Amino acid sequence: MKSTLLLPAWASLALAGFDTWSPPGPYEVRAPCPMLNTLANHGFLPHHGKDITREVTENALFDALNINKTLGSFLFDFALTTNPVANSTTFSLNDLGNHNILEHDASLSRSDAYFGNVLTFNQSVFDETKSYWKGKTVTIEMAARARLARIKTSKATNPTYSMSELGDAFTYGESAAYVVVFGDKTTGTVKRSWVEWLFEHEQLPQHLGWRRPAELFQAADLDRYMQEIENITAGLEKPKPGGHRAKRQNSHFGW
Repeated sequence: MKSTLLLPAWASLALAGFDTWSPPGPYEVRAPCPMLNTLANHGFLPHHGKDITREVTENALFDALNINKTLGSFLFDFALTTNPVANSTTFSLNDLGNHNILEHDASLSRSDAYFGNVLTFNQSVFDETKSYWKGKTVTIEMAARARLARIKTSKATNPTYSMSELGDAFTYGESAAYVVVFGDKTTGTVKRSWVEWLFEHEQLPQHLGWRRPAELFQAADLDRYMQEIENITAGLEKPKPGGHRAKRQNSHFGW
């Protein structure tokens, strides 16, 4: 009997994805999102990055990251809005780069659209982000500080800076997700080396000790940490007496 038969059902289905990796070819597409690119590079999503269905999205997020399929379906609905073809039932990774739908200014690892290609990794931008990760462990507070810093830099340097309500919500979700989806949702921490490898190489850092989370990640988990980042940000911004910050609607956003 092959040893894979003794593994959990998800493991036997996803094993090949963890064991294989290759960068995109010349006719394959990628997104402004390092995590989705990573899943495509490993084959959890179609390696060509095109015409991704709801079922494939749900399975990829579950098999690779143990994300609840209901949350995966919810995220697929948002991704679908970036496809310029009306009434489409699929999306391609490069659709996610259509500016000011889900993609937004002040990315953690991409240039603003004003400066060029939002699909490709920008080391200078990411260097600013990771400068707020102090020590070997990244916390939710560090993620909140990095997010706020990127917004301030974008506002100061981009003459066309804009941020929609939906884009703003995604900034909270993205910052929470790389900590608590990729790391430990109980402690709200992640190893810095894992996140750096993910962003810079778009590859799962198994050689550094990362493993698929054992506990299912639920929508409520993401909401909890998005709210925590918002609370931390409110404290950092310190509004003037009598002032107020707009309340983010409670919705599930992320990679």
